Amino acid sequence: MKRDATLAVVIPVYNEKSTIAAVVAAVKGCHFPPDEIIIVDDGSTDGTREVLKKELESQVTKVIYHEKNRGKGGALQTGFAAVTSDIIIIQDADLEYDPEDYHRLLRPLLLKKADVVYGSRFIGANAHRVVYFWHSMGNRALTLLSNMCTDLNLTDMETGYKAFRRSAIEGIVFKERGFGFEPEFTAKVARAKCRIYEVGVSYSGRTYAEGKKIGWRDGVWAIWAIIRYNFF
Repeated sequence: MKRDATLAVVIPVYNEKSTIAAVVAAVKGCHFPPDEIIIVDDGSTDGTREVLKKELESQVTKVIYHEKNRGKGGALQTGFAAVTSDIIIIQDADLEYDPEDYHRLLRPLLLKKADVVYGSRFIGANAHRVVYFWHSMGNRALTLLSNMCTDLNLTDMETGYKAFRRSAIEGIVFKERGFGFEPEFTAKVARAKCRIYEVGVSYSGRTYAEGKKIGWRDGVWAIWAIIRYNFF
């Protein structure tokens, strides 16, 4: 597939010392390597910052350091502001999402069919690690509530894999600092009448023992974010 647009990958990082180097290597080595890699360290305290300074700053376009933790949404907002490329992909730093799926996310954008593409963990024939039943049900319930408010038919609103044209979010002000960013993003691109596509991606979910951070409190906040950004 011909790529006639520049690509940036934004990687928000918080306490991912054990995986960040592998994620950067995977992004750089994938079949659709980006033109820009922007890492935002969100106040890590586990040694991630030292890995970035000693090993990775020279391998990527830019590393930005938050002195205090601002949450995933805050890190993404900082990363988006630093991007100059045409298309942005959000890449988590924990190896749950595979950069080899970039071609799936990019295809609707490069074919000029979409403005925003969601990488769904719940559709397609790609490999998915089997982990938490109730976590999966929580994601589906949040997606259903979001769909009822936006009149979209997404299968995975909460996915960490989103690709979009930078022009699609110009003028949109994001406010959420934490995991409420996902429903806020969805509500605002729906309101902006963006052309939204969804593709299946592989998913290697982590357990909490392996460092998974999202919990039930984030789910409660996501419900509030869905209501807030769709109706207020």
